[in-house]
Amino acid sequence: MRNRLAWLLSGCLLLQGASLQASPDVADAVAPEEGTGTTSQERIRASEFMVAAANPHAVEAGYEMLREGGSAVDAMIAAQLVLNLVEPQSSGIGGAFVVYYDSDAGKLTSWDGRETAPQAVTADLFLDEKGKPLSFYDAVVGGRSVATPGTLKLMRSLHERYGKLDWEVLFQPVIRLAQDGFRVSQRLAALIAKDEQRLRRYPVTATYFFPGGEALKEGDLLTNVIFANTLSLIAEKGIEPFYAGEIGRDIVAAVRSVTDNPGVLSREDLANYQIWEREPVCIEYRGDAVCGMGPPSSGGLTVGQILGMLEPFNLTELGAENPESWRLIGDASRLAFADRGHYMADADFVSMPEGLLDKDYLRQRSELLNSKRALTRIKPGTPPGKRNLERAEDESIELPSTTHLSIVDTEGNVVSMTSTIENAFGSRLMVRGFLLNNEMTDFSFRPSKDGKPVANRIEPGKRPRSSMAPTIVLRDNKPYLVVGSPGGSRIIGYVTKTLIAHLDWQMLIDEAIQLPHLINRFGSYDIEVGTTAEKLVAPLKAMGYQVNKRYLNSGLHGIVITEKGLEGAADARREGTVMGD
Repeated sequence: MRNRLAWLLSGCLLLQGASLQASPDVADAVAPEEGTGTTSQERIRASEFMVAAANPHAVEAGYEMLREGGSAVDAMIAAQLVLNLVEPQSSGIGGAFVVYYDSDAGKLTSWDGRETAPQAVTADLFLDEKGKPLSFYDAVVGGRSVATPGTLKLMRSLHERYGKLDWEVLFQPVIRLAQDGFRVSQRLAALIAKDEQRLRRYPVTATYFFPGGEALKEGDLLTNVIFANTLSLIAEKGIEPFYAGEIGRDIVAAVRSVTDNPGVLSREDLANYQIWEREPVCIEYRGDAVCGMGPPSSGGLTVGQILGMLEPFNLTELGAENPESWRLIGDASRLAFADRGHYMADADFVSMPEGLLDKDYLRQRSELLNSKRALTRIKPGTPPGKRNLERAEDESIELPSTTHLSIVDTEGNVVSMTSTIENAFGSRLMVRGFLLNNEMTDFSFRPSKDGKPVANRIEPGKRPRSSMAPTIVLRDNKPYLVVGSPGGSRIIGYVTKTLIAHLDWQMLIDEAIQLPHLINRFGSYDIEVGTTAEKLVAPLKAMGYQVNKRYLNSGLHGIVITEKGLEGAADARREGTVMGD
């Protein structure tokens, strides 16, 4: 380990946790012609500050805060609140993770605002009367899937520590937009049409998305005065009405009162919810420190494992168009996902091996890649550190309704934030103008198998495992690259690809983000349809892979920090953009 990274890596959490089996492509995975919208594909340059996020309205809100002298956290809050309004398929007041660099302290930290399981949950929550797992949408739609939300308390906690502008000021852009209205984007309209049957299930939700009985269309002006009133109350009185007052009362009532699929969330769950500041997980890669979110997210650990296994190979020499590069990346990912499924979960509930990022362990796993063909058998490894009881493999499904934003302020503070509602439009329950999450379905539906417990099983107060991977790369002990993406369990592959494209293949940030996706989690290779990646289908098949061509709608947003200034880019696959001064 290099001396210039020793202080960082020795202070970071180096452990790992759980995974999933198979993730169907559903609601949020729309083809580009169905809902990508207009996007800034060019690299944007700035000298003072920058914000990159998933929707132009959100970027404008964050930019407004930075221009008024606000901090990166101020801009994050304003942008996230707007995302909740303009992309309800991805950004409910659910849960989020933040990796943060404090320029005054010269310190990197991470913040856990992941949802928690209500105290009244039981292990059989998602099992039918015969003990079999429910079908996904039978579990999702309704109150059963709603976990205790954390995003609002996360924003409040970060503002108390790092905010510069008054709390009320941060709400002005979203309240104004909710009252005046915004134009429905192509992407949102396509997703509403795709999910019509489920969105019509509950009257309040149906009235919002189908005014007068007709689905919202691209270009329609959509207002949300009820949400504006909710936000005005929170702006004036803080988060107490949400976690201990009238908003919380209405959330609990909605969750428990649905007759077809009620949940168990209580007012005590809301009142007792806690935000945790945690050590980030970091790994040295090509001389830089790649740092992300640890458990209950598997993102930082799994990205770190993949990079650690690839470290011995000269990917720069191989290049981005070489099938051998993608064999190495694909099988490193499969090995990491095997560990993820076996070990990773909420480390406050599950004993995890301490050596999942151990250099010797990853070197041993890396030796399995010394082949010219796809690995035929993938098993979890045996990392050093404490052991738990023998475990069954996870079967949870993690879906791609997520969002990401990256921000750098004038003082050099950096925010990398990924937040989620889970499935597109969450539980489909709408309360006071916003949708409730369905994060409970990120747990394994089956708590055990053949007498062996699943690490990511449901337990009261536990946080479901996530793949969200907000990332900050440090170079010479200072932030160099900020990146992250939505995409369910494919987030890990999207972020890893972008890091390799920039750090190994020397691509500029926009080139790295737009580079076609090739994702392998469980053996089959997903190739981004309609891109130059299709040239690799035949070579990968010849290596022994099953290959699927499909739409892979990442939403990567990245910023590179150099001595000459800032360079940022947004993913052309969605409707994000970048602004800076």
